[in-house]
Amino acid sequence: MAPVGVLAMLPMQRCTACVTDAVVGLFQDGSSSTGEEKRLYKHLLLPTDGSLLSEVAVRHCMQFARDAGAKVTGFYAMPEFQVLTYKAEMLEDTREEFEKHARAQAEKILSFVKESAQAQGVACDTTTSTADHPWAAIIQTAREHGCDLIFMASHGRGGLAGLLLGSETQKVLTHSKIPVLVHR
Repeated sequence: MAPVGVLAMLPMQRCTACVTDAVVGLFQDGSSSTGEEKRLYKHLLLPTDGSLLSEVAVRHCMQFARDAGAKVTGFYAMPEFQVLTYKAEMLEDTREEFEKHARAQAEKILSFVKESAQAQGVACDTTTSTADHPWAAIIQTAREHGCDLIFMASHGRGGLAGLLLGSETQKVLTHSKIPVLVHR
């Protein structure tokens, strides 16, 4: 029987074990199992931007993945080099210098994901891509890697900041056909 689709905005920081128990074995027929053939989520995509909120989400994702018996693919969307930008380092760098800096930043951020996975005993790969629109790269990466859940943090921007800066999480929620679990 096919699993029931799940969810956005689960309160992970309150009760990871409760959420995991609910997600590991929910099926349309009402049965539950933690067996390989009936696990609801087997491969999680974990996009991160290296922020403190993302680091908290990384830790909770690894607990979730461990309890669910899932593997994780950590993902970082590197920004495209822009001549006109709000990032001062882009104005000072050549394209090559900027790309070198972006790769170093990605490695640093994704090393935290790998270390967190190792600490929880979770199988983990990492990948990056260069994208003007991180939300689209997140969805594309999840499809390409066969992920069945996208687990991501929300910065909770609202009001004018949300309008001006947009929300990558909101765009992923709007456009993804793959279930998304938002950690707040």
